[in-house]
Amino acid sequence: MRTRPFPNLWRRLRRNRLTVTGLVIILLMILFSLLAPSIAPFDPFKQDFSLIMKPMDRVHWFGTDQLGRDILSRILFGSRITITISFFSVCLGMILGSLTGLLAGYYGGRIDSAIVWMTDLALAFPGMLLAIAVIASVGPGLEGIIIATAVYSTPQFIRLARGSALLEKRKEYVAAASCIGETDFSILFRYVLPNCLAPLAVLFTLQMANVILIASGLSFLGLGVQPPSPEWGAMLSQGRTYLQTAPHLSIFPGLAIMIVVLSFNLFGDGLRDALDPRMRV
Repeated sequence: MRTRPFPNLWRRLRRNRLTVTGLVIILLMILFSLLAPSIAPFDPFKQDFSLIMKPMDRVHWFGTDQLGRDILSRILFGSRITITISFFSVCLGMILGSLTGLLAGYYGGRIDSAIVWMTDLALAFPGMLLAIAVIASVGPGLEGIIIATAVYSTPQFIRLARGSALLEKRKEYVAAASCIGETDFSILFRYVLPNCLAPLAVLFTLQMANVILIASGLSFLGLGVQPPSPEWGAMLSQGRTYLQTAPHLSIFPGLAIMIVVLSFNLFGDGLRDALDPRMRV
């Protein structure tokens, strides 16, 4: 039996103004990142030593940094890096984790026990510590940070997909599909997986916020995207030296991180409520 995991989703989402606000901010961030080369007022890499740490004005809305680069332009281009890291790492983590969790939950046995043991071991480490350990092995940079945050995301998708598969495989439609000759592969991907999409979609949204924080933290520590790339965490790290003399160097990248993370959390919470059958009364 196939189900529609997202029936009338928008009608329920729009009832929550905070959810809609979070979604609008996310869409605006995506739009600004796509149009950054066209709407950025200045070249984010161009240095002008006559404009070093210039405060906010009508020309430079967010001021300039310690090398005379326009902060607004760097934040707009930095959104492209943030979206790239968060989207690809969470997608990679969801694909690997969901497939592993579904197979473990559906078949069980020793493979399931081994996967659960490894998942619990990975989840026992703090997220930042696990990401630092991975990036120390693969090296800093965009590719390294994507791999590190994907490894951080995968165990959470494994646990959720496994629990969903354990719940679904006990239902009547799985037994009925097996009786009419459906293969395990067909049952798993035609029937079980569609019924597990709702919780996976919620975790995907919430995990985007977590990955942005982890990636920004790694760049802040110098282990992520390296300068002169306008990554928000790296900008925050460079600006901390000038907190007393030029606080705008850190304020605006920090606000960008806070607003985007808050938006993903608001949208994820609303999506969870909209997809929860107990909230449909």
